Amino acid sequence: MAAVSVLTPILALVLCMVMGFLAVRRRLTQADAEAKPWVDEDLQDNTEAQAGDDDEGEWVDKQEDVAHVPYSPQRLPEDQMLHRSQHFYALMNQRRSVRFISPEAVPLEVIENVIRTGGTGPSGAHTEPWTFVVVSDPDTKHQIRLIVEEEEEVNYRQRMGDKWVSDLEPLRTNWIKEYLDIAPYLILIFKQTYGILPDKKKRTHYYNEISVSIACGILLAALQNVGLVTVTSTPLNCGPKLRLLLKRPANEKLLMLLPVGYPAKDATVPDLKRKPLQDIMVLI
Repeated sequence: MAAVSVLTPILALVLCMVMGFLAVRRRLTQADAEAKPWVDEDLQDNTEAQAGDDDEGEWVDKQEDVAHVPYSPQRLPEDQMLHRSQHFYALMNQRRSVRFISPEAVPLEVIENVIRTGGTGPSGAHTEPWTFVVVSDPDTKHQIRLIVEEEEEVNYRQRMGDKWVSDLEPLRTNWIKEYLDIAPYLILIFKQTYGILPDKKKRTHYYNEISVSIACGILLAALQNVGLVTVTSTPLNCGPKLRLLLKRPANEKLLMLLPVGYPAKDATVPDLKRKPLQDIMVLI
Protein backbone atom coordinates (compact mmCIF):
# COMPACT_ATOMS: atom_id res chain seq x y z
CA MET A 1 0.00 0.00 0.00
CA ALA A 2 2.86 2.37 0.81
CA ALA A 3 4.44 1.69 -2.58
CA VAL A 4 1.14 2.41 -4.33
CA SER A 5 0.74 5.70 -2.44
CA VAL A 6 4.24 6.75 -3.51
CA LEU A 7 3.77 5.75 -7.18
CA THR A 8 0.33 7.37 -7.62
CA PRO A 9 1.62 11.00 -7.75
CA ILE A 10 4.39 9.91 -10.15
CA LEU A 11 1.94 8.16 -12.45
CA ALA A 12 -0.34 11.19 -12.37
CA LEU A 13 2.59 13.44 -13.29
CA VAL A 14 3.61 11.19 -16.20
CA LEU A 15 0.01 11.09 -17.43
CA CYS A 16 -0.25 14.88 -17.31
CA MET A 17 3.02 15.23 -19.24
CA VAL A 18 1.81 12.83 -21.97
CA MET A 19 -1.52 14.63 -22.28
CA GLY A 20 0.23 17.98 -22.47
CA PHE A 21 2.56 16.74 -25.21
CA LEU A 22 -0.36 15.42 -27.25
CA ALA A 23 -2.27 18.69 -26.86
CA VAL A 24 0.71 20.77 -28.04
CA ARG A 25 1.30 18.44 -30.98
CA ARG A 26 -2.35 18.71 -32.01
CA ARG A 27 -2.25 22.53 -31.90
CA LEU A 28 0.90 22.58 -34.03
CA THR A 29 -0.70 20.26 -36.58
CA GLN A 30 -3.82 22.41 -36.76
CA ALA A 31 -1.76 25.59 -37.09
CA ASP A 32 0.25 24.07 -39.94
CA ALA A 33 -2.94 23.04 -41.74
CA GLU A 34 -4.37 26.54 -41.36
CA ALA A 35 -1.16 28.07 -42.66
CA LYS A 36 -1.24 25.81 -45.73
CA PRO A 37 -4.87 25.57 -46.89
CA TRP A 38 -3.66 24.50 -50.34
CA VAL A 39 -2.32 21.20 -49.00
CA ASP A 40 -4.65 18.30 -49.71
CA GLU A 41 -5.30 16.17 -46.66
CA ASP A 42 -3.80 13.09 -48.26
CA LEU A 43 -0.61 15.02 -48.97
CA GLN A 44 0.10 14.49 -45.28
CA ASP A 45 -0.51 10.75 -45.67
CA ASN A 46 2.85 9.04 -46.16
CA THR A 47 1.56 5.48 -46.21
CA GLU A 48 2.51 5.12 -49.88
CA ALA A 49 5.94 6.71 -49.56
CA GLN A 50 8.97 4.46 -49.63
CA ALA A 51 12.43 5.37 -48.41
CA GLY A 52 14.52 6.53 -51.35
CA ASP A 53 16.02 9.43 -53.21
CA ASP A 54 12.67 11.22 -53.61
CA ASP A 55 12.37 11.66 -49.84
CA GLU A 56 15.77 13.26 -49.36
CA GLY A 57 15.68 16.43 -51.48
CA GLU A 58 15.46 19.97 -50.16
CA TRP A 59 12.50 22.21 -50.95
CA VAL A 60 12.78 25.06 -53.45
CA ASP A 61 12.33 28.39 -51.68
CA LYS A 62 11.65 30.70 -54.63
CA GLN A 63 10.54 30.17 -58.21
CA GLU A 64 12.15 31.85 -61.19
CA ASP A 65 10.51 34.96 -62.62
CA VAL A 66 8.27 34.44 -65.67
CA ALA A 67 8.00 36.84 -68.60
CA HIS A 68 4.53 38.12 -69.51
CA VAL A 69 3.46 38.30 -73.17
CA PRO A 70 0.46 39.90 -74.94
CA TYR A 71 -2.72 37.80 -75.08
CA SER A 72 -5.25 38.60 -77.81
CA PRO A 73 -7.55 35.64 -78.56
CA GLN A 74 -10.09 35.93 -81.35
CA ARG A 75 -13.33 37.58 -80.26
CA LEU A 76 -16.33 35.86 -81.81
CA PRO A 77 -19.56 37.56 -82.90
CA GLU A 78 -22.40 36.89 -80.47
CA ASP A 79 -24.37 34.75 -82.93
CA GLN A 80 -21.32 32.55 -83.49
CA MET A 81 -20.72 32.33 -79.74
CA LEU A 82 -24.28 31.14 -79.26
CA HIS A 83 -24.02 28.60 -82.07
CA ARG A 84 -20.73 27.19 -80.78
CA SER A 85 -21.99 27.02 -77.19
CA GLN A 86 -25.11 25.11 -78.32
CA HIS A 87 -23.05 22.76 -80.50
CA PHE A 88 -20.56 22.00 -77.73
CA TYR A 89 -23.33 21.42 -75.21
CA ALA A 90 -25.08 19.02 -77.60
CA LEU A 91 -21.83 17.13 -78.08
CA MET A 92 -21.09 16.89 -74.36
CA ASN A 93 -24.68 16.01 -73.49
CA GLN A 94 -24.15 12.77 -75.43
CA ARG A 95 -21.36 11.78 -73.04
CA ARG A 96 -22.08 8.70 -70.97
CA SER A 97 -20.12 6.40 -68.70
CA VAL A 98 -19.66 3.34 -70.92
CA ARG A 99 -18.55 -0.02 -69.52
CA PHE A 100 -18.85 -1.93 -72.80
CA ILE A 101 -15.81 -0.98 -74.85
CA SER A 102 -14.65 -2.36 -78.20
CA PRO A 103 -11.19 -3.94 -78.48
CA GLU A 104 -10.79 -2.19 -81.84
CA ALA A 105 -7.49 -0.35 -82.15
CA VAL A 106 -7.42 3.43 -81.67
CA PRO A 107 -4.65 5.52 -83.27
CA LEU A 108 -2.04 6.37 -80.63
CA GLU A 109 -1.70 9.89 -82.05
CA VAL A 110 -5.34 10.55 -81.11
CA ILE A 111 -4.64 9.48 -77.52
CA GLU A 112 -1.54 11.67 -77.45
CA ASN A 113 -3.59 14.70 -78.55
CA VAL A 114 -6.22 13.93 -75.92
CA ILE A 115 -3.48 13.85 -73.26
CA ARG A 116 -2.06 17.12 -74.58
CA THR A 117 -5.51 18.65 -74.24
CA GLY A 118 -5.87 17.43 -70.65
CA GLY A 119 -2.50 19.00 -69.94
CA THR A 120 -3.82 22.45 -70.89
CA GLY A 121 -5.71 22.65 -67.60
CA PRO A 122 -4.97 25.33 -65.01
CA SER A 123 -2.96 24.42 -61.93
CA GLY A 124 -1.85 26.07 -58.70
CA ALA A 125 1.21 28.27 -59.46
CA HIS A 126 1.38 26.53 -62.87
CA THR A 127 2.97 23.45 -61.32
CA GLU A 128 1.11 21.07 -63.69
CA PRO A 129 1.03 18.30 -61.06
CA TRP A 130 -0.19 15.49 -63.31
CA THR A 131 1.16 12.33 -64.88
CA PHE A 132 -0.89 10.44 -67.48
CA VAL A 133 0.21 6.81 -67.74
CA VAL A 134 -1.11 5.23 -70.96
CA VAL A 135 -1.15 1.42 -70.93
CA SER A 136 -1.74 -0.68 -74.06
CA ASP A 137 0.36 -3.75 -73.19
CA PRO A 138 -2.08 -6.68 -72.70
CA ASP A 139 -0.11 -8.27 -69.84
CA THR A 140 0.10 -5.01 -67.91
CA LYS A 141 -3.60 -4.34 -68.47
CA HIS A 142 -4.41 -7.79 -67.09
CA GLN A 143 -2.24 -7.24 -64.02
CA ILE A 144 -4.07 -3.95 -63.45
CA ARG A 145 -7.38 -5.78 -63.73
CA LEU A 146 -6.33 -8.40 -61.17
CA ILE A 147 -5.27 -5.70 -58.69
CA VAL A 148 -8.45 -3.67 -59.19
CA GLU A 149 -10.84 -6.63 -58.98
CA GLU A 150 -9.20 -8.00 -55.85
CA GLU A 151 -9.61 -4.69 -54.03
CA GLU A 152 -13.02 -3.91 -55.53
CA GLU A 153 -14.48 -7.18 -54.30
CA VAL A 154 -13.42 -6.23 -50.78
CA ASN A 155 -14.85 -2.74 -51.35
CA TYR A 156 -18.25 -4.07 -52.42
CA ARG A 157 -18.41 -6.75 -49.73
CA GLN A 158 -16.98 -4.80 -46.78
CA ARG A 159 -15.68 -1.25 -47.15
CA MET A 160 -18.42 0.54 -49.09
CA GLY A 161 -21.34 -0.38 -46.87
CA ASP A 162 -24.89 -1.42 -47.72
CA LYS A 163 -26.08 2.10 -48.60
CA TRP A 164 -23.39 2.73 -51.22
CA VAL A 165 -23.78 -0.73 -52.76
CA SER A 166 -27.55 -0.31 -52.82
CA ASP A 167 -27.26 3.06 -54.59
CA LEU A 168 -25.14 1.41 -57.30
CA GLU A 169 -27.55 -1.49 -57.95
CA PRO A 170 -29.66 0.38 -60.55
CA LEU A 171 -26.46 1.02 -62.53
CA ARG A 172 -25.66 -2.73 -62.49
CA THR A 173 -22.04 -2.29 -61.45
CA ASN A 174 -19.92 -4.76 -59.51
CA TRP A 175 -16.27 -5.63 -58.93
CA ILE A 176 -15.86 -7.47 -62.26
CA LYS A 177 -14.06 -5.11 -64.67
CA GLU A 178 -13.75 -6.92 -68.01
CA TYR A 179 -13.16 -3.64 -69.80
CA LEU A 180 -9.74 -3.36 -68.17
CA ASP A 181 -8.61 -6.24 -70.42
CA ILE A 182 -10.71 -5.30 -73.45
CA ALA A 183 -10.19 -1.54 -73.85
CA PRO A 184 -7.26 -0.77 -76.19
CA TYR A 185 -5.93 1.80 -73.73
CA LEU A 186 -6.01 2.39 -70.00
CA ILE A 187 -5.15 5.91 -68.89
CA LEU A 188 -4.13 6.13 -65.24
CA ILE A 189 -3.95 9.71 -63.97
CA PHE A 190 -1.60 10.32 -61.08
CA LYS A 191 -1.41 13.51 -59.04
CA GLN A 192 2.06 14.63 -58.09
CA THR A 193 1.86 15.61 -54.42
CA TYR A 194 5.08 17.54 -54.90
CA GLY A 195 7.48 18.10 -57.78
CA ILE A 196 11.02 16.77 -58.12
CA LEU A 197 13.36 19.05 -60.06
CA PRO A 198 16.43 17.85 -62.03
CA ASP A 199 18.65 18.88 -59.12
CA LYS A 200 16.53 16.64 -56.80
CA LYS A 201 15.01 19.62 -55.00
CA LYS A 202 11.30 19.44 -54.22
CA ARG A 203 8.72 21.90 -55.47
CA THR A 204 5.45 22.52 -53.68
CA HIS A 205 2.40 21.56 -55.75
CA TYR A 206 -0.45 23.76 -54.57
CA TYR A 207 -3.99 22.34 -54.76
CA ASN A 208 -2.64 19.34 -56.64
CA GLU A 209 -5.79 17.22 -56.39
CA ILE A 210 -8.09 20.02 -57.57
CA SER A 211 -5.70 20.85 -60.42
CA VAL A 212 -5.51 17.25 -61.62
CA SER A 213 -9.28 16.82 -61.29
CA ILE A 214 -9.81 19.80 -63.60
CA ALA A 215 -7.35 18.28 -66.09
CA CYS A 216 -9.35 15.04 -65.96
CA GLY A 217 -12.52 16.93 -66.81
CA ILE A 218 -10.87 18.52 -69.84
CA LEU A 219 -9.54 15.11 -70.87
CA LEU A 220 -13.06 13.63 -70.69
CA ALA A 221 -14.29 16.41 -72.98
CA ALA A 222 -11.41 15.72 -75.38
CA LEU A 223 -12.34 12.02 -75.51
CA GLN A 224 -15.96 12.88 -76.24
CA ASN A 225 -14.83 15.28 -78.96
CA VAL A 226 -13.11 12.47 -80.91
CA GLY A 227 -15.86 9.88 -80.46
CA LEU A 228 -14.20 7.74 -77.79
CA VAL A 229 -15.81 6.53 -74.58
CA THR A 230 -14.69 5.75 -71.06
CA VAL A 231 -15.95 5.23 -67.53
CA THR A 232 -14.43 7.21 -64.69
CA SER A 233 -13.01 4.72 -62.23
CA THR A 234 -11.57 5.60 -58.83
CA PRO A 235 -10.89 2.14 -57.36
CA LEU A 236 -10.45 2.34 -53.61
CA ASN A 237 -7.21 1.11 -52.06
CA CYS A 238 -5.62 0.18 -55.41
CA GLY A 239 -3.29 3.17 -55.67
CA PRO A 240 -0.18 1.81 -53.90
CA LYS A 241 -0.14 -1.50 -55.82
CA LEU A 242 -0.79 0.16 -59.17
CA ARG A 243 1.86 2.80 -58.50
CA LEU A 244 4.43 0.07 -57.83
CA LEU A 245 3.32 -1.96 -60.84
CA LEU A 246 3.75 1.04 -63.12
CA LYS A 247 7.02 2.07 -61.44
CA ARG A 248 5.81 5.54 -60.51
CA PRO A 249 7.75 7.53 -57.86
CA ALA A 250 6.62 8.00 -54.26
CA ASN A 251 5.40 11.57 -54.86
CA GLU A 252 2.68 10.33 -57.24
CA LYS A 253 -0.71 9.02 -56.12
CA LEU A 254 -3.40 7.51 -58.33
CA LEU A 255 -6.42 9.75 -58.78
CA MET A 256 -8.36 8.16 -61.64
CA LEU A 257 -8.33 5.21 -64.02
CA LEU A 258 -9.93 5.52 -67.47
CA PRO A 259 -10.44 2.61 -69.89
CA VAL A 260 -10.57 4.21 -73.34
CA GLY A 261 -11.81 3.04 -76.72
CA TYR A 262 -14.74 2.97 -79.12
CA PRO A 263 -18.08 1.84 -77.69
CA ALA A 264 -18.85 -1.84 -78.31
CA LYS A 265 -21.50 -2.46 -80.96
CA ASP A 266 -23.85 -3.89 -78.32
CA ALA A 267 -23.02 -1.27 -75.68
CA THR A 268 -25.79 -0.12 -73.36
CA VAL A 269 -25.94 2.65 -70.76
CA PRO A 270 -28.44 3.45 -68.00
CA ASP A 271 -31.25 5.73 -69.19
CA LEU A 272 -30.35 8.57 -66.85
CA LYS A 273 -31.60 12.15 -67.00
CA ARG A 274 -29.56 15.22 -66.16
CA LYS A 275 -30.73 17.99 -63.88
CA PRO A 276 -32.33 20.96 -65.67
CA LEU A 277 -30.54 24.29 -65.76
CA GLN A 278 -32.66 25.80 -62.99
CA ASP A 279 -31.47 23.09 -60.62
CA ILE A 280 -27.76 23.66 -61.20
CA MET A 281 -27.45 27.40 -61.90
CA VAL A 282 -28.11 30.30 -59.57
CA LEU A 283 -28.23 33.75 -61.18
CA ILE A 284 -27.70 36.68 -58.80
